[in-house]
Amino acid sequence: MTTIIRGGTVVNADRAFRADVLRYGDKIVAVGESLDAPASAKVIDAGGQYVMPGGIDTHTHMNLPFMGTVTADDFFTGTAAGLAGGTTTIMDFVIPAPRQSLIEAYHTWRGWAAKSAGDYTFHVAVTWWDDSVHADMGTLVREHGVNSFKHFMAYKNAIMADDETLIKSFSRAWELGALPTVHAENGELVFQLQQELLKKGMTGAQAHPLSRPPAVEAEAANRAIAIAGVLNTPVYIVHVSCAEALDAITRARANGQRVYGEALAGHLLIDDSVYRHADAAYVAGHVMSPPFRGKQHQAALWHGLQSGNLQTTATDHCSFCAEQKAAGRDDFTKIPNGCGGVEERMAVVWDAGVNSGRLTPSEFVRVTSTNAAQIFNMYPRKGVIAVGADADIVVWDPQGTRTISARSQFAKGGFNVFEGRSVRGIPTTTVAAGNVVFHGGALTAQEGAGRYVERPAFAAVSAR
Repeated sequence: MTTIIRGGTVVNADRAFRADVLRYGDKIVAVGESLDAPASAKVIDAGGQYVMPGGIDTHTHMNLPFMGTVTADDFFTGTAAGLAGGTTTIMDFVIPAPRQSLIEAYHTWRGWAAKSAGDYTFHVAVTWWDDSVHADMGTLVREHGVNSFKHFMAYKNAIMADDETLIKSFSRAWELGALPTVHAENGELVFQLQQELLKKGMTGAQAHPLSRPPAVEAEAANRAIAIAGVLNTPVYIVHVSCAEALDAITRARANGQRVYGEALAGHLLIDDSVYRHADAAYVAGHVMSPPFRGKQHQAALWHGLQSGNLQTTATDHCSFCAEQKAAGRDDFTKIPNGCGGVEERMAVVWDAGVNSGRLTPSEFVRVTSTNAAQIFNMYPRKGVIAVGADADIVVWDPQGTRTISARSQFAKGGFNVFEGRSVRGIPTTTVAAGNVVFHGGALTAQEGAGRYVERPAFAAVSAR
């Protein structure tokens, strides 16, 4: 069946204009005023609303085995929650265990993701190095449409990549036309700070941010950027949370280096006062890495988005229930790191960004969808309302309101870091691959309907 979205204002990253949008199959087939449509076409009334490309969350962890447990959201519940919030594509992470084949881990994650309700694609982590990793990276790029590789500079004695691994993996990514991405925290320094805090008897969740101060993130960001600069390799820094890490990105970009930065919705809106709450379970619910920062860092991140030095917004959606978080009741280093947000990202960024005047609607589209599609080579299939693009569409009511609560969320875990926040600007309809999956508050996402998105390699900029 054909679907036509009538009477709305199309908002793309470059402009906004009044137009109808016609969908046939899983593609947009026409965009224009007063479009003709078959009498049998399903009509969606977008009068007084915006029609935008579906959101792309560049950073999620569904069904992740981590710190002795597995996230509450699997690929169905997590992607379905995203659809309810206007996110139609997620970029998740394949994280091999040390010494595990990257190809083996990739196929495991593909199996888990088969139940996705929305489209998905993968970054693959490089957690160790030998000749087989070098070969597997080539296979992933050439045969499986992977064009980005993740490097954890944190989590010592687990998945932390040392400098040798970074250098060899960055070089291999350059050869393949792939983009290295980095979790920037000095893992050795975090480990030492954790041990010192525990020795002082600081075992509760309140100690978590003390073990990961901004300087720890800034050092790693500067080091990753320096390594990438020497190797002439672009680099993407995930979940930038502090002004000092942003400064490193800004300096590098000013010097002509290809460095990209990602801000999390949580880091943009939530400050470190959550770690001073009297309820230990509440504090544990906010344990993630990097942790939430002081308000001055939030202001810096918004400036980064406004200036273009940060290009994307994400969530690091990694949900755990209270019972899972309680594993670290007597030792904060054992609290599973992670918070939710895939369902709320679009609304909270709109409310705090567009309603405040920090972002225009087109800039909102840029940082929630288009930039991600372009940086990771999914554009113009994703990230734009245009003929030939995937019919991933969000009808957005700028005057619609909701109050965020764990009681009414679709995501699992029973906790929401945005609890009680009222937002103005919400999705009324989400179309994914041409199918209406959310409308008027009702979620009709289907398990297994999501598609794996292959991302071609980039052409090398120049010969080394």
